[in-house]
Amino acid sequence: MSQDLKRRTNERGFSLIELMIVIAIIGILVGVGIPAWQSSVRSANQAAAIRTLQAIAVEQRIYYNSHNRSTYGTFDQLIADGQLDRRYAGEDPLVEGYFFRLKATPKTGNTPPLYTVNADPQKPDGVTATGKEFYYIDGNASTIHVNGTQPAGPNDPPMGGQ
Repeated sequence: MSQDLKRRTNERGFSLIELMIVIAIIGILVGVGIPAWQSSVRSANQAAAIRTLQAIAVEQRIYYNSHNRSTYGTFDQLIADGQLDRRYAGEDPLVEGYFFRLKATPKTGNTPPLYTVNADPQKPDGVTATGKEFYYIDGNASTIHVNGTQPAGPNDPPMGGQ
């Protein structure tokens, strides 16, 4: 019995310095990992916004052709036709960190119908930014325009310098 007691007194746990080193290493890993994770989330949100704008352009063409080439649809009309899901319901839906604003102008006289869509980040700057770029697309050219500082419009450069 005295041997068991003697053996336990020779065993020791972690020292305070060893624990502090482990905590410091974990802190460094967290300090490096969180900004990288946030950057990847921003990039994913921006890629999703671009894909969404491209999908909306396709769905608008389908809507336009199926409605006698007379009008483009609002988000609610596209949802009712089964072309978009319910995430896009309402005026300015927030999807994956971006607000989407669609404006559909019906045909009047000799003026053809038109639609425009803006995709603006929910929070464009700071550590918790959901995206850094603002996007715009319209029914005329279906080219995505991009602006890094404010909501994009038709006069902004096309994405990728096209």
